[in-house]
Amino acid sequence: MEGRYRIPLEDLCKPYPSDWFHFKDTSELPPLTGVIGQKRAIEAIDFGLNMKGPGYHIFVTGVGGTGKSSIVRELLAGHAAGEKTPEDLCLVNNFENEYCPAAIEMPAGSAVYFSESMARFVEVIKTRIPELFETEPFQEEQKKINKDYSGRRKAILDEVEKLASQNGLAILKSDTDYQVVPLSQGEPLSEEAYEALEDSERGEIEEKAARIEETLNDALLEINRLGEEMKTILKDLAAEMTGRMISEQIDPVRYYFKDCEGIQTYLKKVREDIIHNIALFLGVKGDAQGQNVSEMAGSIVKKYQVNVLVDRRREKGAPVVSEPNPSFQNLFGKIEKRPVAGSFETDFTMVQAGSLLKANKGYLMLNIEPLLTNPPVWECLKQTLQDSLLQIEDMPDQADYGMPSLKPAPIPLNVKVVLVGGYEPFRVLQAADSQFNKIFKVRADFDYETPFTPETALNYARFIARVCKAENLLDFSPDGVWAVIEYASRLAEDQRKLSLRFGHIHGLLKEADYWAKKTKASLVSKDDVIRAVSQHRFRHNLYEEKVMEEFEDQSVLMDVTGEVVGQVNALAVYDMGEIAFGRPTRITAESYMGEPGIVNVEHESDLSGETHDKGVMIISGYLGRMFARNYPLSVSISITFEQSYEGIDGDSASSTQLYAVLSSLSDLPIRQEIAVTGSVNQKGEIQAIGGVNEKIEGFFDICARKGLTGKQGVMIPGANVKNLVLRQDVVEAITQGKFHLYRVNRIEEGIEVLTGVPAGKPDKALRYPGDTVFGKVRAKLKKYHELSLRYGN
Repeated sequence: MEGRYRIPLEDLCKPYPSDWFHFKDTSELPPLTGVIGQKRAIEAIDFGLNMKGPGYHIFVTGVGGTGKSSIVRELLAGHAAGEKTPEDLCLVNNFENEYCPAAIEMPAGSAVYFSESMARFVEVIKTRIPELFETEPFQEEQKKINKDYSGRRKAILDEVEKLASQNGLAILKSDTDYQVVPLSQGEPLSEEAYEALEDSERGEIEEKAARIEETLNDALLEINRLGEEMKTILKDLAAEMTGRMISEQIDPVRYYFKDCEGIQTYLKKVREDIIHNIALFLGVKGDAQGQNVSEMAGSIVKKYQVNVLVDRRREKGAPVVSEPNPSFQNLFGKIEKRPVAGSFETDFTMVQAGSLLKANKGYLMLNIEPLLTNPPVWECLKQTLQDSLLQIEDMPDQADYGMPSLKPAPIPLNVKVVLVGGYEPFRVLQAADSQFNKIFKVRADFDYETPFTPETALNYARFIARVCKAENLLDFSPDGVWAVIEYASRLAEDQRKLSLRFGHIHGLLKEADYWAKKTKASLVSKDDVIRAVSQHRFRHNLYEEKVMEEFEDQSVLMDVTGEVVGQVNALAVYDMGEIAFGRPTRITAESYMGEPGIVNVEHESDLSGETHDKGVMIISGYLGRMFARNYPLSVSISITFEQSYEGIDGDSASSTQLYAVLSSLSDLPIRQEIAVTGSVNQKGEIQAIGGVNEKIEGFFDICARKGLTGKQGVMIPGANVKNLVLRQDVVEAITQGKFHLYRVNRIEEGIEVLTGVPAGKPDKALRYPGDTVFGKVRAKLKKYHELSLRYGN
């Protein structure tokens, strides 16, 4: 009876197709240059890279280990290589407001030249300007100007003195002022003689003195005007000679950047500022007040220094920047500060560019998870991308903290940001962040599996060839390649597909190479790959071994022979991160008269999850559908996972629970050598579950420890046959008839395998034959119903 449900050997695994591979080893294959099985993601990324305008940033999602970051990085590099290398960027002093330095773009690779040229320029002029004013041409011109001024000054004063003499007066000069005094016989009149004069004579003298003083004041004003004029002439002379000297030094730089408007404007302002502050340069030569000359020289150098923010000398094409740690400063740049006398100071030379600026007019790749752990960074990034302007500023927690800082002018930003991460962060963002979908309009989903075809298998072999060449590994033999492909199919948990989680595959290749070299083999063979897989598991399965020992020494009860009523061996999967393993669990069910319904022991003990509780309620629905059409169910049923002390969730054991219930109601024993997995719906259909390989192997290991009888096996949903990619020892045991696999699609089929009794089909009155499982269940339920009526329940 059970034979028709047994899974044939050809459905267990794909045989090695010798006609697929026509090479002796992978060294004969051209290394893979493309990407396997990611057409959707690659086309989406290509679309996003070629779409211009705001909002078309890209988010790349998929399960871990699919090589998302590596593939995206390669695609970005290939796309960027064909684009123009963007400009360098420098930060320079703003002579109008030193707290708001300005950024200047210049041709790619020229920023360092500009910076070094300005440094040399300042070093030259800070010594040449003082020397300039000591040269003979300047001294002679200065003397000429002074002589002219002195002559004109003397002429003005002589004219006033002449007028005073004609009026019997003289002009005497003191330390601070001029004085008009009367004369007597060519000498100033004494005060006593002046007082002895008649009032009329004194009045006449005072009247003349007043006119001369007025003329003298006008003359002094004219002399002051001449002095200012002389200063202006001297200043213009200094400016002219300094300007010529500056031009001599800076014209080569100006010519080199003749097409760069920003630099031309900046150099003009430098020239004006130097001329305006000539005294500062003269102070470097020596200050009468003893000012620290080295500090003055340093301030001159820094004022005209150029801070290179972005240097693209070694770049070809558009920049591709990957930022593994997107902190605020790493992403947006930072303004450093240095402690000075108990405080802090900063200047434009202490500003540093972040990843966004380095990637400007190119591409920036970021991981989403670390971004979301720092909400201020995420919010600032969105605002920056929306505005297309980058503001280098202090971190939010440092702003307005009483420390001096800068506010550089915003820098235009044109960068394509590519976010990479798992499904969950992006699902949350799309649901909760209204700005996300407006900024990141392009989604690129990386698949985790691809169809298992001859073409894919050959590409896998070429991928192995590429890794062997890049990592200097031993080449793989054809059967070694096939073993890797079988492992990839196992990772995909599907005979028809191969895993695209190349992180795991890459690790397997390196470990297989290690074991091959340890045996001094010239090629990596199938045995080396199998050993690498088993050794990897051995390093991680200590807990699994401890669990298996509990079954072996009867600490955990598990029957793998015989028959028991209301007891079925279920299968669960324990995920330990690097590995997962199957652990059998005993499920028991008891039925009796009492309050109608199912008592879910795990639920009553607060040990069950929502999905598990749903599975139990589905069992109630199935029982009602099948057996409560003519009268209500008057039975109480208790279901539990024996020796389970931790939380339970999932519905993959719901069919197993139902089998236990049917066994208890029919009093038909269940074969303990068959373990069961599969969920069930209210129609009695068996539904696919996950982890089928681990579950089968877990029960096989228990049976192997207790002794294989040739009757043991596992019953799985028919929909899971395609997922069978079992260990070699399990396949061999099945081939030898020591272990068996069964597939069922309905509860009726499963209960028949477990009890050896047909489930039964109802007649028109919904009655089942008495010698069937359902007939016996109906008979007991009818008995309980009649007894409940008799006792008034």
